Amino acid sequence: MSDMNIQWYPGHMTKTRRMMDENIKLVDIVIELLDARIPYSSKNPEIDNLARNKKRIIILNKADLADDNKTALWSEYFEAKDFRVIKVNSITGSGIKDISNVAADLMAEKLERLRKRGRIFTPTRAMIVGIPNVGKSTLINKLVGRNMAKTGDRPGVTRAKQWVKIRRDFELLDTPGILWPKFEDKAVGMKLAFTGAVNDNIIDLEELSVNLIEYLDRLYPDAVKERYGVEYTSEDTGFDILKKISEVRGFKAKGGEPDTKRAATILLDEFRAAKLGRITLEVPENITD
Repeated sequence: MSDMNIQWYPGHMTKTRRMMDENIKLVDIVIELLDARIPYSSKNPEIDNLARNKKRIIILNKADLADDNKTALWSEYFEAKDFRVIKVNSITGSGIKDISNVAADLMAEKLERLRKRGRIFTPTRAMIVGIPNVGKSTLINKLVGRNMAKTGDRPGVTRAKQWVKIRRDFELLDTPGILWPKFEDKAVGMKLAFTGAVNDNIIDLEELSVNLIEYLDRLYPDAVKERYGVEYTSEDTGFDILKKISEVRGFKAKGGEPDTKRAATILLDEFRAAKLGRITLEVPENITD
């Protein structure tokens, strides 16, 4: 496997971390949005420290693109750590209604205590966090419906914190996506890049797709063969397979050579759209806490 080293930490994310630190005291619950295909790699290790002493909800987003059996394993894994877990398809909205209900359930005891002291109405406040491109804006738009509050300066980009009213008794503090300064584990950076969480413009997509082919060959050995109608053996490298995909699809570069760059882009796009099947790239048993 190629030794890609992916690091990406735009300056505004440092500011985000400080802002989250300052605002965590304003909320009762921290909701963390993960990509169900890579729950470990899309989980920011700083959040557990930031959110200690808060109620926690994990949302496994894009569950419709992930392997159901592996999603069940991840749900058990997080529930054992005292997180409440919700599987969500934020495009169709499946699972989204559960978020308000689970938040209300988590707060029921505290709200009952406050009622007994005469506080008749206390809205539940939650902070929602997640790495970039994990689908946070889409999810919030679905939660709110059409009356979305202020948004970022371009679609899908959250620049500053904003309070969003989900219903009369439930408010959400949205924060910009945050990534940690350094991927200590190179495989984490790779999997984030596979799913599109890292900007494609800073990556060699041909090299990335070769790595993806090698991952898929280990975890879902029929996925590439069935999607592209290619045959290969253990002797073939990821790049050999990428060339075969180019040939089968009729992608030619100048001089008639296989256009592996075009094949790489297609492969990544189709993987991200689950056209190679519902795929999860990691399981809890391989994670060291």
